[in-house]
Amino acid sequence: MTSDAPSIDRPARRRKPVEWLTLGLLVPIYGGFALLTWFHQLLPLWLLVPAAGYVVAWHGSLQHEAIHGHPTASRRVNELLVLPNLWLWMPFRVYRDSHLLHHRDERLTDPLDDPESYYMTAEQWQRCGRLMRAVLQFRNTVAGRLLAGPPIAVAHLWREQLPRVLRGERRALVAWGLNLLGCALVLAWVMGVCGMPILEYLAVFVYPGIALTLLRSFAEHRAEEDPANRSVIVDAAWPMALLFLNNNLHALHHREPGVPWYRLPVRYRAMREALLQANGGYRFRGYGEILARYLLWPKEAVVHPAYRPADGLSLLQGRGPRRPAA
Repeated sequence: MTSDAPSIDRPARRRKPVEWLTLGLLVPIYGGFALLTWFHQLLPLWLLVPAAGYVVAWHGSLQHEAIHGHPTASRRVNELLVLPNLWLWMPFRVYRDSHLLHHRDERLTDPLDDPESYYMTAEQWQRCGRLMRAVLQFRNTVAGRLLAGPPIAVAHLWREQLPRVLRGERRALVAWGLNLLGCALVLAWVMGVCGMPILEYLAVFVYPGIALTLLRSFAEHRAEEDPANRSVIVDAAWPMALLFLNNNLHALHHREPGVPWYRLPVRYRAMREALLQANGGYRFRGYGEILARYLLWPKEAVVHPAYRPADGLSLLQGRGPRRPAA
């Protein structure tokens, strides 16, 4: 007789054609955004900025769900639901393509093959000037990730995407064309209807929204030889867990990326000990612990340990061919 409890190796059950809980998120996210932008002149900044950042980052979490096939079985419908790009900066299709590459767990944290890695190779590090090295070291603190992270992320995106657009690559042109449409919808409301200047929107909504998302990703992964040990579990309280749609249970998400956000906590509670044993105990009690440990202290070195000149590919050797350093 077998147990009905979820197994750490058992695949998730098949999703329903429409996930109504995920679809229902459209109401508080877009409704909250509409209210905050409409009443922006009446709200004090101490209330507006965190609320605005929360709703923009929350929309980013909904985009993440859409990337993984939620809330419907239609890829086009899911993309349409998140078409209004509240944080303006990254086209949904660019996010989708890079994030799905990121889910090759054998390549997690690899600075050459993981598009979401914050590590660098020793050669890349050597090419940075002193000022850039200091900025990148600062970015490895929580304060640096929140303050310097957004402009660095935007600059990195443009550095990677602009040559593709200029070369006329169809995939890039379509992605950015759809992004322009999504941004136009947002700015037509923000500037045309609500009368909010673009710089105010960038400062009050976009910057905090990107920063909160970067807080989520700050400790998501670490460089370890075993790919199973590279993804974190953050036992966050409900405001942050809801904000990130339980993506704080990141090791579980990487193990079962097709499981919708509202099922992750139940599965985590059922397999908690086995999951923490599998990921090498890489866990934080919440984002408060991450802030306390790393607010002004770097979490780790910028250079990936597998790419130090002294030991070559010590962690990632034998993983197959990889791209040359950029």
